[in-house]
Amino acid sequence: MISVYELAKSFILLDDKNIDCEGITNLKLQKLIYYAQGFHLALFDKPLFSEKIYAWKHGPVVPELYYKYKEYGKSSLPLPNDFDLEELDKEKFDLIEEVYSVFGQYTAWKLREMTHEEPPWKNHEPESGVIPESELKEYFKTRLN
Repeated sequence: MISVYELAKSFILLDDKNIDCEGITNLKLQKLIYYAQGFHLALFDKPLFSEKIYAWKHGPVVPELYYKYKEYGKSSLPLPNDFDLEELDKEKFDLIEEVYSVFGQYTAWKLREMTHEEPPWKNHEPESGVIPESELKEYFKTRLN
C-alpha cells in the first residue's frame, strides 16, 4: 500500500512528462485518485491507499489531499521534488500509468462530470460521507475489460 500523497505525486510527475499537458489541478487530481483506487480494488481486492474517499459536491474527494493542495485553487499543482516514480513497485506503477493514460487526457471538469454519472458518487448525497471501498470495488469490477 502507498500513501495517497505518493499517488498524487505520481500523477503530477506523469503529467509533467506529457508535452500536451495542461497541468493537474486539485480537482483533476482528486478524480485520478478516485479512478486509481477503484481499479486497484477491482483488480487486486485491496485498496491502493488507506485514506477514505468522500462524496463531495464536485465529485469524489480525499479530504486530506484536497486540503494539502487547496492553496493552488484552479492552478496546476507544482512538481514534487521529494519523490521519484521509480520508488513504486511495478504493479502499482503499471496501474497508475494506465489510469493516467486513460483518464489523464480529460479536463478536470470532464472528469467531474464523469464521476457524477457513476454509482459510487451518485449513491451518496454530496458532502454526506465516505464512499465505501466495497461499492468502489463492485462498480469498478463492471468497468474491467
